Amino acid sequence: MTLRTGIFGLAATLLLSTAPMSARAADAETAIFAGGCFWCVESDFDHVKGVTKTTSGYIDGEGENPSYENSSSRGFREAVEIEFDPAVVSYDELLKTFFRTVDPTDAGGQFCDRGHAYSTAVYTLGEEQMAEAEAAKAEAGEALNASIATKIKPAPEFWPAEGYHQDYYKKNPFRYKYYRFACGRDKRIEQLWGEDAHYGTGS
Repeated sequence: MTLRTGIFGLAATLLLSTAPMSARAADAETAIFAGGCFWCVESDFDHVKGVTKTTSGYIDGEGENPSYENSSSRGFREAVEIEFDPAVVSYDELLKTFFRTVDPTDAGGQFCDRGHAYSTAVYTLGEEQMAEAEAAKAEAGEALNASIATKIKPAPEFWPAEGYHQDYYKKNPFRYKYYRFACGRDKRIEQLWGEDAHYGTGS
């Protein structure tokens, strides 16, 4: 049981409907990042200029229609689908932000959340994103002088999470802030990345 599950287990009984996916703007592009707790990844990227929408969800597991209760046992990672305006922010900039808002050296999860479901990955949409993601991973390794555990993979189907997970940090600000602090996320990111921590998020 993770810290988040222990604190917020009752939330799983509320608002169990899956959030519908709205039509994308014609000029929008998409990035998919797995960076541990999807509440935190969503919060971080909602503060990036040029990001127009974020959706928490599950990716890269067995079967269809995963839920919060069974996604981990079926091998899914928590992830966030990010829609962005490439005229405002590039995919390369989003990658730089991603690596500096996680601990990419940790193969066993992120911060207090342990296990495969919380491990980091970049899910690419096409060869261009794949090449940029591999370059960003290499750059992160050089910046930290460390081996990077983050996986770079072609994106399989992304499944939006239940409605109560979407914009959780806005709906439940006190609980979210307590969870993020108690999990040690920001402390570790700042220890690891120094002045570059939270790059692009305004944090």
